[in-house]
Amino acid sequence: MNYLKYTQYVYLVVAIFFTYKSISIWNEATDEHFLFLGIALVSVFMFFFRRKFAKKFEQHNNNK
Repeated sequence: MNYLKYTQYVYLVVAIFFTYKSISIWNEATDEHFLFLGIALVSVFMFFFRRKFAKKFEQHNNNK
């Protein structure tokens, strides 16, 4: 279960990648940049959610 501490940072990498991808195609005629921004926002949300969950899980294990 030690890997849970590090998997939350994958969401930040995904958010950075999709933000970059969105900015790079911003001036094109398609609306894909909104999709990429949405994925980036969900990834940032998941980072904070997983971090909170990991802290709560760690506290629960320390109390036992």
